[in-house]
Amino acid sequence: MGDGIRPAAILVGPPGSGKSTVGRRIAERLALGFKDFDDDMRAAHGLEAGELVVELGRERFQELEAELLGEVLTSFDGVLALGGGTPTAPGAAELLAGHRVVFLDVDLENLLKREGLVPLHPWLLPNPRAHLRQLLTERRPVYEAVSQATVPTSERPVEDVVADVLAALEARPVSGA
Repeated sequence: MGDGIRPAAILVGPPGSGKSTVGRRIAERLALGFKDFDDDMRAAHGLEAGELVVELGRERFQELEAELLGEVLTSFDGVLALGGGTPTAPGAAELLAGHRVVFLDVDLENLLKREGLVPLHPWLLPNPRAHLRQLLTERRPVYEAVSQATVPTSERPVEDVVADVLAALEARPVSGA
């Protein structure tokens, strides 16, 4: 990797994997800003991600995600937590190439235990287990392909996950930094 790689870190993973929680802690540790990509999508388009998918359709939603991702990657220096589906958007993998991307991996059982996951993501209803199993099966290869490191989060304290992510980032230093 060359000089000036930004953002400092990008976290990917399914909804409920801890991207926002871990990302905020990493940003604090590195004295950098934190950005939740879903918040940017809401600010840019006026609706939550799930509502945008319903309103615009998945294809158009993913086009908007890829457009916004391109902008954020060139303008933000801090720690970025992507939406769970953002890496699957057409062109996203190419945009993420050369960036410091870490996959926060979580197993199905731990995902189902995460408090507030289903109310936050109502599209998981009526069968959260089946939806999440399918989501993990479909997205895991994408998360692995765009990431330089994978950090497990299941049944682990946040600080341990943060330490592992920071270690993964340090293992891939930017020359001249």
